[in-house]
Amino acid sequence: MISTIETGPAAAGAIAFRPHPAHAHRAILSLDLGTTTGWALRSHDGLITSGTVSFRPSRYDGGGMRYLRFRSWLDQIAEDAGGLAAIYFEEVRRHVGTDAAHLYGGFLATLSAWCESHAIAYQGVPVGTIKRHVAAKGNADKAAVMAAVRARGFSPADDNEADAIAILLWAIETEGGVR
Repeated sequence: MISTIETGPAAAGAIAFRPHPAHAHRAILSLDLGTTTGWALRSHDGLITSGTVSFRPSRYDGGGMRYLRFRSWLDQIAEDAGGLAAIYFEEVRRHVGTDAAHLYGGFLATLSAWCESHAIAYQGVPVGTIKRHVAAKGNADKAAVMAAVRARGFSPADDNEADAIAILLWAIETEGGVR
């Protein structure tokens, strides 16, 4: 299901961050929810990987199949990571259209129910907070966020992956908003 896996940062291998004591032995996942979901994972040893995964339905899928595939993907990534301490996601308050709002709501409902059933902490991070942290401007455009993430040594394939990396950097550097 994973369409791309980028090990970042590109030039120097993965960056190792000092894990927050509460998350020292489990991974942290960040998500940019959508049909093409961006993700970034800081493993228990501090290495960061990222990529995108598509939940675009086939013409024969029922309306809920993308959410079932999303749930299965969460199961797989949690297993591969050896457990997750927390999941951070982009908290979107305004959507371009009705369909985008419905899709986001479905992914958010699936994510929150999955986290609750697995006793994994989860937190939404407002879009402006993410952009301000990584690009020093709360209303930065997609190109500015991509450039800021690249300046940190990562090479995201698209804006979905860049957003997920930016969320993960925010979670690590602010200890989930504590500082």
